[in-house]
Amino acid sequence: MTDFNYREVGATRGALPPGYYHLHASHVLGSGDEVFGRAVNRLMSWDMHRGAGLKVEARSARVIEGAEVVMHWLGQRIPCRVVYVVDEPDRRGFAYGTLAGHPECGEESFVIDRDAHTGVVTATVIAFSKPGRLSAKLLGPLGRALQKWMTSRYLDALKTG
Repeated sequence: MTDFNYREVGATRGALPPGYYHLHASHVLGSGDEVFGRAVNRLMSWDMHRGAGLKVEARSARVIEGAEVVMHWLGQRIPCRVVYVVDEPDRRGFAYGTLAGHPECGEESFVIDRDAHTGVVTATVIAFSKPGRLSAKLLGPLGRALQKWMTSRYLDALKTG
């Protein structure tokens, strides 16, 4: 099993660690059980990532804690491991952390929330990261812009599913 390439494993559950770029994005997907179920299914089957344009090689068809996944995009190999899974009646999702060989170091969480009173369904992405390989370091601010762009693609993939 490959090691994580950062120390703060699980930190997307709370306060994000200093020394990293922090990202927080959310979008209302709609409301109701059907919207919630569809979004959760896309998220937990890796279809959100595929819908965002990534090739996904997962050892498990569904997201499970400890599962390793390698994504590919623009010739980059992007290995991660699922750190934790959120499985509550109105809140589902997961976080994965970067493994050795990933262009970045850090963690990203993807959570779908359904408001118990209004039924409004919201998708949220939270991440902390910094460059892990020279190629990522050389991108500088462009790397952050790419991360924001990919985050918007993730959220769009959940909206259109």
